[in-house]
Amino acid sequence: MLVLVRALARVSRRLPVVVVVAVVLLTAVFGFFAGQQEQDQSQESFSPDNEELRALEFTGEAFESSSGTPVQILVTGGDVISPEGLQTVAAVQDAIFSELPPEFITEVPGQGPVLSYLAPVQFAVQAGQLDPASADDEAVDAAYRQGIEQLPPDVAPFVERLVAGEGTDATTALMLVTLDTDAIVGDAEGDAATERLVDTVQGLADAVAATDAPLETRAFAFELFFEPDEEFQSEVGRLFGAAALIIVVILLLVYLVAPRGETSRVQALRRAGADMGLTLFTILASITWMQGIGVLLGPDYLGVIGAFSPPTQIIPILLIGLGVDYAIHLTARYREEVAQGIAVDDSADRATTTVGIALVLATITTALGFLTNVTNPVPAIRDFGILAAVGIVVAFLLMLTFVPSVRRLLDRRAERRDDLPREALASGSESRLSNALASLSILAERAPAIVLSLTLALGGLGVYGLTQLSTEFSFVDFVPDDSPLRDTFLTLEEEFGGGFAERTSVLIRGEVATPEVHNATVEATRNLADTEGVTTFAGQAAAESPIGAMIQILMAASPQEVPGSSGGQGDGGDQATPPGAEPVVSPEQAQQFLGFATQNGLQPQTLTFAADGDVAAVYDRLLELVPDVAAATLAEVDGEYVASQVIVQTRSGEVGPIELAEAIEEDFAPVEEAGAAVVPTSNEIVSEVIVGELRDSQVSSMAITLAAALVLLMLTFWIEERRPELGAITLAPVALVVLWVFGTMAATGIPFGPVTAMISALAIGIGVPYTIHITHRFTEDLHHKASLEDALRSTMRHTGGALAGSAFTTMAGFAILVTSSLPPFRQLGLVVAYAIGYSLLAAVVVLPSMLALWARWRLRRGLLTEQDRPV
Repeated sequence: MLVLVRALARVSRRLPVVVVVAVVLLTAVFGFFAGQQEQDQSQESFSPDNEELRALEFTGEAFESSSGTPVQILVTGGDVISPEGLQTVAAVQDAIFSELPPEFITEVPGQGPVLSYLAPVQFAVQAGQLDPASADDEAVDAAYRQGIEQLPPDVAPFVERLVAGEGTDATTALMLVTLDTDAIVGDAEGDAATERLVDTVQGLADAVAATDAPLETRAFAFELFFEPDEEFQSEVGRLFGAAALIIVVILLLVYLVAPRGETSRVQALRRAGADMGLTLFTILASITWMQGIGVLLGPDYLGVIGAFSPPTQIIPILLIGLGVDYAIHLTARYREEVAQGIAVDDSADRATTTVGIALVLATITTALGFLTNVTNPVPAIRDFGILAAVGIVVAFLLMLTFVPSVRRLLDRRAERRDDLPREALASGSESRLSNALASLSILAERAPAIVLSLTLALGGLGVYGLTQLSTEFSFVDFVPDDSPLRDTFLTLEEEFGGGFAERTSVLIRGEVATPEVHNATVEATRNLADTEGVTTFAGQAAAESPIGAMIQILMAASPQEVPGSSGGQGDGGDQATPPGAEPVVSPEQAQQFLGFATQNGLQPQTLTFAADGDVAAVYDRLLELVPDVAAATLAEVDGEYVASQVIVQTRSGEVGPIELAEAIEEDFAPVEEAGAAVVPTSNEIVSEVIVGELRDSQVSSMAITLAAALVLLMLTFWIEERRPELGAITLAPVALVVLWVFGTMAATGIPFGPVTAMISALAIGIGVPYTIHITHRFTEDLHHKASLEDALRSTMRHTGGALAGSAFTTMAGFAILVTSSLPPFRQLGLVVAYAIGYSLLAAVVVLPSMLALWARWRLRRGLLTEQDRPV
């Protein structure tokens, strides 16, 4: 390590101009590549080995979608079952038909293009039983109750669920409309297709919101989350712009020196501004180099890593924290040496070789710790580890070459003019902050055992907090608090368990065209009817499946004999059809299908097959008669049916995605027993599984990182000083920091999610350099000071003061994030503050107490050498 820092110091001393020019040119080159970076927001980067994600991808590729794009229209702001509600429903329907051409709206059998919660009242209006112009509240209420009573007993509950609460005094209700995705997208593909769909949904939402209706109306569809939000972009710019401004101001204060001797206030301010500008440029160069190298390592060039993913967005924060820390320590040591009258070049060499040793150790430890993630099964975490290690190494190299080179060039001229402000630079170690940190050493001097007992107790609370930490993720987290879209989504979650737009696909893979698998699927879909979180209609699960396709055909042949129909009795079936549904085929086609299916073993009363039935032949006929419906649930490859799916309308908000998936999988146990593989999947399930995997991977990565750092630190201190135990002492406070952060997150209600998932890496990445600085300076001061107490005070005054300045700078800068209207940004601001604040606390309170106990223990046992013993 000493060889490395001496080599860097030699390059900086002999070739400062070359170093500066080379850094500027390379920054421009890497900046060119950094501009090519692409962000991967997909779920694939988080979960490569996730069967739910693979199942979701397979269903998108193997089946033709028939569900369309569901849009839910929330009606609020007063009594929804009232004349005002009836006027509002009519206004919304007019807005829908005015905004969209008829071909863009899917005609749902039995309900028309729009299903309204006031459908029973509208039926009364159409039948001439109610005059909307003169109807009062009582008349509308009576028409609603009468209409509900006239619905079949299995259908009425579905319509009633469109109204939140019970009775006719509800203030929240829903209308449902399904858009024909294929008609909207047309021949567009990829991003163009998505843009068409999003624009159409947004246009519909705007039209609904603009209706001149008595009650408030808002449309919701998940596609609205993909609409570019200019307010969001401006807020991001505002937040990070404010953070940069705060960091600039505080760095100026940290670097500001007292105007002593011949140094004027203007000169002192100019000196602080130069050091601040040098620090910021070096940090920005580090981030640019990291991003440029990341692009070169990415899929468009070397292919070592994937595209940039959300976790990599925290790396600049890490580099800012480390960059400020490295620069402040290096600058403080350089100023300390210059203030003692040492020449500029010698001062820069000493700063580089003393602080540089600690920086090398911190860099290697932290970088190798992050590189342990290369074995992580989550691609986003693996790439994060590689890029973080690259960024840390780059920051180290730039700080130990570029910063000293620029400072040499600036101060050599002042030294030749005998204009170097040595007396003013001495004021840095006499600041109030440095004095306060020196006074803090009294804890390590007089009560180290008490300090450690208290911190260990807090660590125990952190362990408990980690077990209580909730895991959450929602698209709505990235929507501002004051957004109507956010309010609509939360209302749907609270009042309707997520609403009626959620679809869960149950993927069945294997030889699905066999009597055993088909019959088991009939039994499984029947089991769904009483599963919590599954929407039912006419006593059956609201679902699409091959069995449902059969029901739709057989309804035209003999509706009274079809199980699961509104007028029939029997077991099995899953696609209940509302009263008045139009048949999907002609009666003649239906009779032909019934005869053909019966000949091939279908038992119409139960929709099951005889043991020798030819299921594949019946499925072939389904694809001929109702290709749109059948192709959505059957996948055929080379003439063989390799998969089927049951698309279930669900409300996972009522039970939780994982719990719902487990319940559905239990319902489909007969299918697995029949020899097919079953995987329930949906966007909600995949998101929940990914966050869980992310949490588990972070726990394992944290343990591996700490273990790797421990081995490296112990090995380093054994080689350098023959004291391997110093490695364990240096790392122990960092482990406490991680526990404290997780405990505080649990105490303050911050959940574990994609944004906060990297916080353990951030805590280790910042905490390890902090503690290394203290340990390294303490071992240096131990044999230069008259007593152990003097060594502690010197360490705290110089290194502790620099640490505090570094911590306060980054904490204050990122604290601005807590003012964001976006929960993830607020959470990120808080956890960054937790991580940095606790890292500082561990370095200046916990570690000095441990070092004091260690030194006294060695002194009592005569283990300190003459070189170590205070003189």
